[in-house]
Amino acid sequence: MRISAAHETYAQAESFLDTNVQRVMLLLLFAGLVVFPFLADQYWIYLACLVAIHIVGTTGLNILTGYTGLISVGQAAFMSVGAYTVAILEIHVGTPFIFNLIAAGVVAAGVGAIFGVPSLRVKGLYLAIATIAASFILHFLYTNGPSILGGTQGLSMPPARLFEYDFVRPFQLYWLFVPLTALSVFAAANLFRTRIGRAFIAIRDRDISAEVLGIPLLKYKLLSFALSSFYAGIAGGMWAYFFRVVTPESFPLIYSIFFLAAVIVGGMGTILGGILGAIFMTVIPELLKLLVSYMTFIPNATAQLSPIRTIVFGLLIVVFLLFEPQGLAETWRRIRRFFHLWPFKK
Repeated sequence: MRISAAHETYAQAESFLDTNVQRVMLLLLFAGLVVFPFLADQYWIYLACLVAIHIVGTTGLNILTGYTGLISVGQAAFMSVGAYTVAILEIHVGTPFIFNLIAAGVVAAGVGAIFGVPSLRVKGLYLAIATIAASFILHFLYTNGPSILGGTQGLSMPPARLFEYDFVRPFQLYWLFVPLTALSVFAAANLFRTRIGRAFIAIRDRDISAEVLGIPLLKYKLLSFALSSFYAGIAGGMWAYFFRVVTPESFPLIYSIFFLAAVIVGGMGTILGGILGAIFMTVIPELLKLLVSYMTFIPNATAQLSPIRTIVFGLLIVVFLLFEPQGLAETWRRIRRFFHLWPFKK
């Protein structure tokens, strides 16, 4: 039974994990992540790597949309910047894996800040439309730009290399992606315990009041775009190392909508929501695909039921948002509150 946590000092109140139960659960989670690749087959390891990439991208968009209140439909476009940066560095420079990912995040942050300039004058749907321009402009650049970008054929790149060891298979990449994802989520969680994170939240709640309190809107809105795009660049770099082929068609507009849906389904303005939303949006379609494949009593079930599977997935999102508009994170909080008060809660 755990009803509340008593804090005796300010340091305890500010600690990231305030109870032993949370520490034990975190250790069990890490232990499960370590054991998972040794027990799962290649398909589920592949899916776990994809989930890790999507968690980084969704966490970045959550910083912008969930915490700062700025809607963006250009997350996939900023991911493409990171992917192309990694591919170019691997092919033409040969710099180390970690350096390439950091460079991908920095370049994407710069591009994101440029496209974030309209956020000072427009907001809501108008800002979303402005960010869509990033997808079309960058797609045109990749297709018709310098030859170093590969044109319509794109770029094929060598595998990630660290300490003279190539990371090719999903099992190998898992040990790179999961620690990177954990570090990214930890950094995002601590961001909102700082002055910058609190400024983002103040802008989301009421930007005019935030400006009256002395928060420079342009500075922090551009910083939010840059941080969100930095995460997108890292995710795009991971994506490039995972698939090792980057083309102008690799990051369509529908991919940006995927990340926006993940933020909404998971729960806007929560780190846990970004994680749960990314898992939901990645795993549920695969589970529906497996369910269809088991319907052997229907001739050619996979081809015939594929459109129905897509419709069911869309209906799941709509129904979920109707009955739980605050996302999966709120569902988890309700479960936690129940056990915190049990058996005293009626």
